[in-house]
Amino acid sequence: MSTPLTQTTGRRKQAIARARLREGTGVVTINGRSFETYFPTAAQRMVVAEPLRVTDSLERFDIDASITGGGVTGQAGALRMAIARSLVDLDPETRPALKRAGLLTRDSRKKESKKYGLKKARKAPQYTKR
Repeated sequence: MSTPLTQTTGRRKQAIARARLREGTGVVTINGRSFETYFPTAAQRMVVAEPLRVTDSLERFDIDASITGGGVTGQAGALRMAIARSLVDLDPETRPALKRAGLLTRDSRKKESKKYGLKKARKAPQYTKR
C-alpha cells in the first residue's frame, strides 16, 4: 500500500473517523470492510460520498478509513467531515465549495445528559395526584 497523501479526522456525536486518501480509482475501505457492507443503506453511502461529489473527485482517490464509537449515522457524518477536510488539505481551491455545502462545519449536537429525579434527559415520572 502506498503512503497516504493526507490523513484527517472527523467527528460527529460520539463517532470519530480517521480518513487516509491516496491516489487511486475510488475504492473505499472502512475498518477493513468494503464500503457497501459497512454502510448498507443508500442514504448513508450518499452522506459519505457527498464531499467527493461536490468536488467531482469520486474516481480520483482511494479512501482507507478507521471509525470508532457512535452509531451508523454518526459514523457516516464523521467520515464525511474527515473526507472533506482531506480534500481541502490536498487542494485549497475546493474549500469554498465544501464550505458552501456545509461539509466543513462540525455538527456539535450531542445527546443531552440525564438529570437526577427524571427517567431520561427530560422525561419525568408519571404524576399521581393521590
